[in-house]
Amino acid sequence: MSLARDIPLLRQVPLLGEFSDEQLRLLAFSAENVIANEGEVIFREGERSDSSYVIASGKVALRGGEDKKEDLATVGPGTLLGEMALFIETTRPNTAVTLERTEMIRIRRALFKRMLQEYPDIAQAMHQGLAERLKATTGQLLKVADTLDELSLMPLNGKRG
Repeated sequence: MSLARDIPLLRQVPLLGEFSDEQLRLLAFSAENVIANEGEVIFREGERSDSSYVIASGKVALRGGEDKKEDLATVGPGTLLGEMALFIETTRPNTAVTLERTEMIRIRRALFKRMLQEYPDIAQAMHQGLAERLKATTGQLLKVADTLDELSLMPLNGKRG
């Protein structure tokens, strides 16, 4: 992979939307390029996370469930895997397995934090964006809660409880 390819790819990632071309160039130069063959595990559910991956090419299955083999989603180029790992030490919520040869850009938390320290304007804009996403998610969850409350008040199959 090259900077000429990595910078436009990183620009597609919503979380990195506030980064300038120069900042994306620095991020791309400092990040690690990773190539995984079909069937390789990128990370496993429950593992400690210290980095995120931007998929440059290929496909990745996110797996979980009781048997840890249920495909929860399939993602491809432009997807950021493990976003929260850029901000906090956490564990992986699922397992990521390549479905074909996959090229990725690995961004370590230490690199990302250093970028935010050097460019506090990005950190402020990112904070605002994350706060807006959290607010939207909370609103959606409240709608789901209201619907569940309504359903709980309905009689089941015409039977009285």
